[in-house]
Amino acid sequence: MIALVFFFSPLGGLFGQGDEHPSIESAFKYAIYRMNHDRRLLGDTVLEGDIRSLPLADAFAASKQVCQLIKEKTIAVFGPRAANLAGYVTSVCASMQVPHMEMRGDALEYPPVSPVHGLNINLYPGAEQLGMAYRDLISYYRWTEMLVIYSSTEGLHRVQPVLRGDVGSLAEVLVRYVDTENMRTVLKEAKDKRWRRMLVDLPVDQTTMFLKMALQEGMVDPYHHYILTNLDIESIDMEDFRHNYVNLTGFRMVDPSEPYVRKVLRDMEIFELQTDLSLLNTTGYLSLSHEAALMYDSVELLARALDRYDKSAVLRPFNSTCDAPTQWASGPNLYSFINKVEFKGLTGDILLKNGRRLDFKLDILQLSSSGLFKAGEWRVSSRITMTNKHSGANGGNPFGNKTLVVTTLKEAPFVMDKENPTPEEPYEGFCIDLAHELSKIVGFTYKIELVPDNNYGSRDDATGEWDGMVRQLIDSKADLAIAPLTITYLREQVIDFTKPFLNLGISILFKVPQGEKPGLFSFLNPLAIEIWLYVIGAYMTVSFTIFILARFSPYEWYNPHPCNPDTDTVENTFDLSNSFWFTVGTLMQQGSDINPRALSTRIVGGIWWFFTLIIISSYTANLAAFLTVERMVSPIESAEDLSKQTEIEYGTRLSSSTMIFFKVS
Repeated sequence: MIALVFFFSPLGGLFGQGDEHPSIESAFKYAIYRMNHDRRLLGDTVLEGDIRSLPLADAFAASKQVCQLIKEKTIAVFGPRAANLAGYVTSVCASMQVPHMEMRGDALEYPPVSPVHGLNINLYPGAEQLGMAYRDLISYYRWTEMLVIYSSTEGLHRVQPVLRGDVGSLAEVLVRYVDTENMRTVLKEAKDKRWRRMLVDLPVDQTTMFLKMALQEGMVDPYHHYILTNLDIESIDMEDFRHNYVNLTGFRMVDPSEPYVRKVLRDMEIFELQTDLSLLNTTGYLSLSHEAALMYDSVELLARALDRYDKSAVLRPFNSTCDAPTQWASGPNLYSFINKVEFKGLTGDILLKNGRRLDFKLDILQLSSSGLFKAGEWRVSSRITMTNKHSGANGGNPFGNKTLVVTTLKEAPFVMDKENPTPEEPYEGFCIDLAHELSKIVGFTYKIELVPDNNYGSRDDATGEWDGMVRQLIDSKADLAIAPLTITYLREQVIDFTKPFLNLGISILFKVPQGEKPGLFSFLNPLAIEIWLYVIGAYMTVSFTIFILARFSPYEWYNPHPCNPDTDTVENTFDLSNSFWFTVGTLMQQGSDINPRALSTRIVGGIWWFFTLIIISSYTANLAAFLTVERMVSPIESAEDLSKQTEIEYGTRLSSSTMIFFKVS
C-alpha cells in the first residue's frame, strides 16, 4: 500500500475559480483507480489516494495538515494550486526529500535539482514555452499592434515572454488588466481606439463573459481577431459567436481525436456513471480539461516510475514528522526514475528533464461558422505548423456565406446608373465589372452601397474625423471600397489599399482660344491703354516744356529779316503750335522744319527723341505678333502655375485627393 496525497484549496486558490477543482479531484481518483486495475504497471502494489482541502487564508492550519499527512508514509504529494500554499508544501517536501508533483503554470521555471533541494515535477508547460507559442502565432498572423488582456498575476507571467520577446511585425503593444468590474470599460476603450488585435489571458468563465460583452459592443466581427491563451478553449460555448465570422484562435493540450484519448474518455464516462463523479465538461461533446488531464498524466507518470523502481530496487519505508524531519532515502532515487520515464499521455508525449517537460504539442484551433476546427499545431521542437484546411460547412471559403458590403460613389465611367437597371444590378461601369470579376476569383458575394455623403474621404484637421468612403471602412459599415480612390499618405494610415488598378495623376485641360480677325483698332493692342495714356501725357508735357524754355532762352529769338541787321524786331520759332508740331513730328519719326537752338531746348528734344525711339521700336516689334498669333492672358503649364494665379477660377471635388493636394501643397 502506497499513499498519495492531493492538496487543494477550495476558496479560489486552486485554479483561480472555486468551481474548477472537482474535475481535478475526480481525475485524481480515476487515475488511481485505473493504475490499480492496470496490472501491467504496479503488479501487487496498490496506490491509495487521499484528498485534503487546505485553507487558503490560514497558513498555520494548512501547515498542520501537511505535516499530519506527510508522516503517514506518503511517497508523493500533488498540488496545491495556490502559489503561497504551494511554496510551503514545496519547502516541506524538500526538507524530507518527498517528490512533489505540480500542475501549475506559475511554478518556478528552473527549480534546483540538487538532492538537498526539492524534488519538484511539473508537467504544466513552462511560461517561456507558452510565450514562444504565442509569439510564433502572432508572427504568423503578422499583427502590427496588439492589446494584451489579463486578469491575474499568473496570466501576466504567461504573457511576459510575449512582451519581452522580439516579434518583428509588432509596432505597438498595449496591456490592460480586467476584472468583472472594468471589463466593459476596457472593451469600450478598445472600440473607441480601434484596437482589433487582442491576446486574451483569462479563465474560462471570464473568457466567456469577455466574448459576450464584446458581442454586445459589436466587436465580434471579421475585423477583430482574438487569440485565447486558455488551454481549455473547447470548454467555451461558441454558439453565440461562430456565426459572426470573427477571427478567434486558441490552443488545446488534449486532442479528443487521438485514439488513446478517446479510449480514456470512454472509460472515464463509464467511471462517472459508476461513481457519480464529474470528469467531463458539459459543452455537448466528450472533452477533458487540460488541468484534469495533467493530473491524470502525473499519476500515471508516478505509477510508471514506481514500476521501474520495484524492478531494480526495494522502496524503503518512510517515517518522518515535521517536529523531527528526516530525509527519505528512496526519494531522490524515485525522483530520478520519474525523470527517466517516457510515455504518451493525455497531454501528449511525456519527456522530462530536471522535472520539466522537454517537448509537448499544442493544437491550434480556429473558429468557423460550423464550430472550432484544428488549423495547425505547435511543438517546442518544430514550432508552428499551420495546415489551414477546413472541411466544414464553408468548404474552406474564408467568407463563408457572408455578403460583403462594397461602398462606392457615382463617377463616370467607373460607376454609373444602368440604362435598364434591376434590383440586383442597378449600376454599371468599370468598378462594377472589377467587383464582379473579383467575386468570381476570390469566391464571395457582395452588394453595392453608395456612400451617404457622396465623398471620397478626407480628414477634418480640427476634429481628426474622416468622411466619405474612408469613414465607412473605418466604422466597419463597409467591407471594401471599389472606386477611383487615390492612394494618399493620410488615407494609408487608417485603411489598407490594394495595388492601384489605374494611374492618372492630376491633369490640366483648357480650351484653345478661337482665332479672331483684326478689328478697326487692333493697332492699339501692342500697348496697354495705360501706356497709350502715358505717351499722350508725355507728348503734352514735352511740348509745353519746349514752348516755355524757348520763351526764356535768348538763343531761340532771332531777326526775321537777315538783310536788315539794325532792326530791333525779333521772333521765336517755338510758339505753341510749332512746339506741338515739333514733338509730334519726331514721335512719328518724320522730323520737322524747325529745330531747337538753345542748350535747354536741345536737351529736352534729345530726351524726347530717345523716348520715341524706344516706344516706336517696341510697338513695331509687337504689332505683327499681335496681328498674327493668339496667346492666353495667363498661360498654365503646371499645377503650380494654376495655384499661383488668381485670374482663372478652378475647383475640385469635395474630400478628394486633388482638393487636399491644392490645400496643403
